Amino acid sequence: MEEEENSAGVNQAENTREESEETKKDYIKWVEFHVTCEAMKKAYQYDLDTYGKDQHLNWVELLAILGAKYGGDFSRYKEEDLDDVAEVLMKGEKTLKELTAGMEYYPYYREAYGAVLNGMVGAYEAAGRKVYGLKAFHPIAKGFPYRDYDDFGVSRTYGYRRNHLGHDMMGQVGTPVIAVESGYVAELGWNQYGGWRVGINSFDGQRYYYYAHLRQDRPYAEGLEKGDVVQAGDVIGYIGRTGYSKEENVNNIDEYHLHFGLQLIFDESQRDGNNEIWVSLYELVRFLYQHQSEVKRDDSTKEWMRVEEIKDPSALQYEKENKDRRKNNQG
Repeated sequence: MEEEENSAGVNQAENTREESEETKKDYIKWVEFHVTCEAMKKAYQYDLDTYGKDQHLNWVELLAILGAKYGGDFSRYKEEDLDDVAEVLMKGEKTLKELTAGMEYYPYYREAYGAVLNGMVGAYEAAGRKVYGLKAFHPIAKGFPYRDYDDFGVSRTYGYRRNHLGHDMMGQVGTPVIAVESGYVAELGWNQYGGWRVGINSFDGQRYYYYAHLRQDRPYAEGLEKGDVVQAGDVIGYIGRTGYSKEENVNNIDEYHLHFGLQLIFDESQRDGNNEIWVSLYELVRFLYQHQSEVKRDDSTKEWMRVEEIKDPSALQYEKENKDRRKNNQG
């Protein structure tokens, strides 16, 4: 009995120490992403226009400066505010470090906005040529109609009353769903809330993309499996209305639509449970509309596939590292 009591005391002490260590961890616990489409477009254009020049402006850094200025409230956004910041940096009047030295919350906004946007602009290869620019894609294939509105946080009641932590895009059944960013398939299969769904992790581990309510019977792109690497712009599935059922392959959603969600991960403890961080995507989807993936149909299989292939260096690097790990494990 005494031994059991001592053991319990040790376990309690260990649990207390673990909880204490957890509270000491310094990572972001919450993010509200209210950057407007207009601000993203302007910052992205500066990034694009200055690429390869002496003063290359990073669009996330520009947006983070405005985030610090506005306290994250982009209803205050003015184009001239961004122009003023860009001019100071391009002329070399101040370095980024000097410009942000007095901005207490700039580091927070740089990390928070970076968690959302870091994988979306960069160098890649398309049609055999090197390209720099927007390499993330809109989640709906080019030429397919859809409608949406800002529905983040609205009430949902299936199972229990909760807030909607994604962005719904109403479209026709069978509309091709596109991988927004390159990554690897972390989840694939049935979820009683999301129906047939795909979950894709970004290679840096900070973003988890959630595509849900996919088509009954044939929800996914042919051959897609858990663990697969996908490139931004790939067809990964098809719009449907599955979900709201513990039984698989059931259409219990009233309207055909894609539920598109983005979860941010600053620490592995945030991946599941009460500490999850999901962000509003309405403005980001508007921004990505300028870059839609063109697709074609294979009449023999009735599958849709992208027209133009790309080579994303981050995907190639991830596959190489995975191959090396497997080789080392076998050795």
